[in-house]
Amino acid sequence: MTDPVAIIGAGLIGRSWAALFARAGHPVQVWDADPGVLDRFAADMATLCDTLLAEQLLTDRDATLARIRTCPTLEEAMAGVALVQENGPERLEVKQDLFARLDAAAAPGTILASSTSAIVASRFTEGLAGRARCLVAHPVNPPHLVPVVELCPAPWTDSATLDRAEALYHGIGQVPVRMTEERDGFVLNRLQGALLAEAMRLLGEGVVSVEGLDATIKHGLGLRWSFMGPMETIDLNAPGGIVDYMSRYGGFYARLAEAPAGPEVFDVANAEKIAASWPQDRSPDRIRARQDIRDARLAALRRHFAAEPTPDQN
Repeated sequence: MTDPVAIIGAGLIGRSWAALFARAGHPVQVWDADPGVLDRFAADMATLCDTLLAEQLLTDRDATLARIRTCPTLEEAMAGVALVQENGPERLEVKQDLFARLDAAAAPGTILASSTSAIVASRFTEGLAGRARCLVAHPVNPPHLVPVVELCPAPWTDSATLDRAEALYHGIGQVPVRMTEERDGFVLNRLQGALLAEAMRLLGEGVVSVEGLDATIKHGLGLRWSFMGPMETIDLNAPGGIVDYMSRYGGFYARLAEAPAGPEVFDVANAEKIAASWPQDRSPDRIRARQDIRDARLAALRRHFAAEPTPDQN
């Protein structure tokens, strides 16, 4: 039998993780601090699995749902599991309290992973007796459609914990990216932040419209980036590869790096200015509808890449 896992925190991210693990054959034990979330959980999971089935990303809906059960206590949810995926609120004091409870309740070999997107593990695991089995496993929203998961260790995380976590996430169809040490923002948000800073500067200065900037990514960089990263991109953009590319264009990029966008580009006033130049219906219902369109397109991309053989890069 595939090892059971625990999902602690049953909101949007927790439901995605539950679907991913259950789809791969793991029994899934779910707990949330809010009884109302648990009351709605079965219906929410059924809706999610219906969506995955419709998008051809799930073949056995009923068996997947049958592997998932809710638990009245955190301790019951953690009984006999190989991995705990924590999805609590993004507040340090909450993480510290949750991980103290998780560490006290978990069997010695259980991996304790947090889905946090902004808090490095050293800030909420330092005082734990079992801190060597703790790490961040940061997904991208929504995890059931975007497969990358960043594995970020604390300074004391055991390498064997990372090995086991990497194998578990790979086994459920995710793409684990293993970091060697902590960095705020991990990898994805540091890269996203660098791009977003320059985007906010260009928009704030009126250099380009929102539509034009987004088109530059959607119909330019993003087309390549949907199947190769920036390093492979530049390796293919010069006859001699990455070193040749930098010998040609490194000076230009170095000049840009001498005057980077400053922190002021992230001020609310700049965001308000940009939003005013880009009228949209931002009511909750319309945002939800646009999210649904996004998710359908992401699902189509997943199907496309699943059907395409991976090219031999050797």
